[in-house]
Amino acid sequence: MSEEIALSTLLGAPVYDVSGALAGHVREAAISPKDDPGRISDLVVKTRSGDRLLPAKSVAALERSAVRLPSVRAAGKAEDWPLLLSSDGMLLLERDLLDQQIIDVSGRKVVRVNDVDLRPEPVNGTVKLKLGKVDIGLRGAVRRLLKGLAPSAAIEALAGRMPERAIPWEAVSLIETDPARRVHLKLEYQKLSRLHPADIADILEDLAPAEREAIFGTLDEEVAADALEEISPRLQAELLQSVDSDKAADIVEEMEPDAAADLLADLPLERSEQILEEMEPKERDEVTELLTFGERTAAGRMTTEYIAVPPQATVAETVLKIRAFGGPAELISTIYLINPGGKLAGAVPLVKLVLAPPETTMDSLSPEHVIYCEADVGEREVAEMFDKYNLLILPVLDKEGSLAGVVTADDVISMLRHRL
Repeated sequence: MSEEIALSTLLGAPVYDVSGALAGHVREAAISPKDDPGRISDLVVKTRSGDRLLPAKSVAALERSAVRLPSVRAAGKAEDWPLLLSSDGMLLLERDLLDQQIIDVSGRKVVRVNDVDLRPEPVNGTVKLKLGKVDIGLRGAVRRLLKGLAPSAAIEALAGRMPERAIPWEAVSLIETDPARRVHLKLEYQKLSRLHPADIADILEDLAPAEREAIFGTLDEEVAADALEEISPRLQAELLQSVDSDKAADIVEEMEPDAAADLLADLPLERSEQILEEMEPKERDEVTELLTFGERTAAGRMTTEYIAVPPQATVAETVLKIRAFGGPAELISTIYLINPGGKLAGAVPLVKLVLAPPETTMDSLSPEHVIYCEADVGEREVAEMFDKYNLLILPVLDKEGSLAGVVTADDVISMLRHRL
């Protein structure tokens, strides 16, 4: 009884009640995600009196043959099985899963379902059907295409010659575009949220618009922000348009200021202003400042997050400043020295800081000449400076020589990628 049975094979199978009389045929297999997302909760049986629910606990036996459809033996009489009045709270496998797009979390990609393998398990005189694997290859397609056109044995023999392409049910993330139904079914995207932002971005880009927006709308703001920064500018704008202004503002606040400014610049002015109004004052001021710069300049690509200390600060004091820094790790590769007048006075690579004694002053670690660029320098020149000087980060100065922000290697890579 441990051998798996394909959903396509089970559909249409005859169902016999406790008296041995033919009660009907299997029309659907249902799961109740809110109760147990990994087991069949009911079989929908087509009977003369309408569709009835055969609870999984009432399935006494599942008999199979190499030459015909399997058959279901049920406990109780067919008239005692409740009529199917509503499928609310149920996921019907043929209707809601076959031929639908799902997310293969382990493979980090979007796939289409051809069949579902069910695993029968005998438990206390009944047979429970556990969801085993989702077939995304030709086996399931062949079974469904030839069903009723060729003997079962011939179909299984042909399907068995084909390589298996399947993913465990545990690695599946279902897609539901109806928010009310998604909540009712208690479908969550926690497994998806644990993927790398670049993988989430690829998955979102592979989905159809409705499915893409449905998934994006359920992501945590921080996860959504990280993924959004990996997506093409056109899709960024579309996705941010798909959520309300309040959530959009929360997402933009989690983004790097330069990426947030670029994104808001691509939105209609009215929408951009709505989002800015919902943002916290500090984040709003940072983004608003960047919006005043040309998008294809160093200032338009820079972020205003960086670590700066006075020239006479000690290594020990600077380490405390680094520990309190809440920005991305790549922004601590260099610590900048700012004099009392606000001018850039030096820059210390993190590696020098790590190797120096705690009492060492930062100005003694800074080279005499610091590579920097002006705020209005074009993107092309910025990229050339990164290449020429093998930079990880580049400080950007305003007209007064004060540090306005920094451009990172990631910013340059993103800039070049969007030009391809």
